[in-house]
Amino acid sequence: MNLKKWTIKRLLEVTTDFLKNKNIDNPRLSADLLLAHQLKVSRIKLYLDFDQPLSEKDLSGYRELVKRRINREPIQYIIGIQEFWSMEFKVSPQVLIPRPESEILVEQVASLIKNKKIPHCEQPKILDLGTGSGALAVSFAKEFENALIWASDISRDALEIARLNAQKNHVDKNISFVQGDLWAPFKDKLLPFDIIVSNPPYIASEDFQTLEPEVRDHEPRLALDGFQGGMHYITRIISDAENHLSPEGWLLLEMAPSQISKAQAHLENINGFVEVNRIEDYNHSDRVLMAKKKSAVT
Repeated sequence: MNLKKWTIKRLLEVTTDFLKNKNIDNPRLSADLLLAHQLKVSRIKLYLDFDQPLSEKDLSGYRELVKRRINREPIQYIIGIQEFWSMEFKVSPQVLIPRPESEILVEQVASLIKNKKIPHCEQPKILDLGTGSGALAVSFAKEFENALIWASDISRDALEIARLNAQKNHVDKNISFVQGDLWAPFKDKLLPFDIIVSNPPYIASEDFQTLEPEVRDHEPRLALDGFQGGMHYITRIISDAENHLSPEGWLLLEMAPSQISKAQAHLENINGFVEVNRIEDYNHSDRVLMAKKKSAVT
């Protein structure tokens, strides 16, 4: 076939049908993003240049990208970026792909600070526990220029990507990066946090094989597997959070809707917390649990 007949418009139409037949979600979006990545242009530019013929090199490169997608590799890993809180983040198989639901954590932190519901609201100390790509920590730094932010992770590779994302979004001077397993890097630190946020691994090990191939076969298991019942890390975080929070500081945890009741009961059994609240996600399912540490004088 004459290569000149492969215009952007025709290639997108053919690829969309092909991906749809392979049961790939959002086939047109996938076709668009992959071609924009191959041509190093924006999606808008694709539509402005619908009649542009494509070179053999671009067709060949695009074909390889499509092969990766039909093998169920996440499109975010193929193109290397994911949007979160209106910013672009570098992602790779070393980090979990940021989900839109996690923006709820940013919204809740913003509400606490803006409504002065925490100590030191003029210069809050915020910990992103298990930062992964750094999406939460970077978003906090972008929203609150005076905040003092710590981002921790057990994975050295994840922290390197988080640092790159902080640099990419011009907030690297606002964030301290710390490597270690949950509370271990902070056990000797006397400086308490006003807000502790975490999106820990919470997939139950017994459910792992039921996940979509994009998640099960490509995203880092270290960032997903919460062991039996998915509660291992959630329980560890809740059990020691009081020791790392300022009086009237807040803990916010993202988890599966099925885990909220157990986590809430655990928090309510700890004498040091009050105002334990559930926050729904955009699908009206319980997604975030938040609680305030009691004041110093009760």
